[in-house]
Amino acid sequence: MFRPLSVFIGARYTRARRRSRFVSFISFTSMIGLALGVLVMILVLSVMNGFDHEMRTRVLGMVPHATIESAQPIDDWQALAERLREHPQVLAVAPFIQAQGLLTHQGKVSKILINAIDPVAEHQVSIIDRFFREGSLERLEAGAFGIVIGDKAAQRLGVGVGDRITFVAPEVTVTPAGMFPRMKRFTVVGIFHVGAGEIDGYVALANHADLARLQRWKPEQVQGLRLRFDDLFQAPKIAWELAGALDGEFYSRDWTRSHGNLYQAIRMEKAMIGLLLLLIVAVAAFNIISTLVMVVTDKRGDIAILRTLGATPRQIMGIFMVQGVIVGVVGTLIGAVLGILAALNVSAGVALLERLLGHKFLNADVYFIDYLPSQLMFADVFQVCVAALVLSFLATLYPAWRAARTQPAEALRYE
Repeated sequence: MFRPLSVFIGARYTRARRRSRFVSFISFTSMIGLALGVLVMILVLSVMNGFDHEMRTRVLGMVPHATIESAQPIDDWQALAERLREHPQVLAVAPFIQAQGLLTHQGKVSKILINAIDPVAEHQVSIIDRFFREGSLERLEAGAFGIVIGDKAAQRLGVGVGDRITFVAPEVTVTPAGMFPRMKRFTVVGIFHVGAGEIDGYVALANHADLARLQRWKPEQVQGLRLRFDDLFQAPKIAWELAGALDGEFYSRDWTRSHGNLYQAIRMEKAMIGLLLLLIVAVAAFNIISTLVMVVTDKRGDIAILRTLGATPRQIMGIFMVQGVIVGVVGTLIGAVLGILAALNVSAGVALLERLLGHKFLNADVYFIDYLPSQLMFADVFQVCVAALVLSFLATLYPAWRAARTQPAEALRYE
């Protein structure tokens, strides 16, 4: 099979020879360094993609994309909900009431944020029903004063399904006997585990009619409406437009106010870490320069002979570019294969290591999830491989150009 001279000789130079094994060893280490750089970059980007995915689907699936609220209790929220559903970007609407306070049980106390909801409509704006360990939303019946809490809150209070706990509101009731905090007994009817410490430890669910009675509202009154959009990134704009189009004093809030900083931090960290890891790949790729410079020095006699036989400077330059590109391609392919395998198995590997060591690397009280996620995106793999190949190609230019400038007479003078 016919092969161009540059490809034929360049491929032969990549194989070890007895008198050039040190140069081949340097070439091998450059290849391994490039493979490790590509592997680490694919793995870290996949983990950052995993955090980004979990943030969007798990945490942002629990919180509303936006809310429409009023300073006064909303009476006819059903009519308001129908009007909001007319917007093409609004997928679902559900009522809510929020109340902060304390949960107590047998001397144990935990702060809590109660989201009082409509059990029927809640599953349209939230994915909480996917994470129940015991009970269900349907058990939040109006008038029963049931409550659903996270597993961390349940563990902190030492309660389970069927136990009764006391909610203490940050308000006082004035009586002839003095001032007393407003309290109400709730029955635990469900326990969930989302995997986010902020939600599992400090968020609870109740029926909106029960919390309305606790706040001395009418049972049908609510604080506001939770909205779910087709595109959550359009939530700030759409929510502001909806609030402005309604009659009355309504205002909007969206997820970017509560979790936007965390999401933007993840995106920024992915970009910065990707840039830093690209520099590592660049260092590994540019090791090819030192390898080819040593090869050019070692092959000066061969270059001179090829020039006297009629090889052009362009062909000489092509020989060493081919050799460097082969090192880059092989290193990139090895790193890509190992990186894909590592990204697909890193979550299971870290979980196994945690069980063996008995230590939790990701604490949900510190991070928003309690396990290491990974989402492999082949667009990232492609970009990493292209970047590594381009850097490898650029690294071959100077040594190859230097080889092409070799003068046969000067090279053969001392041979």
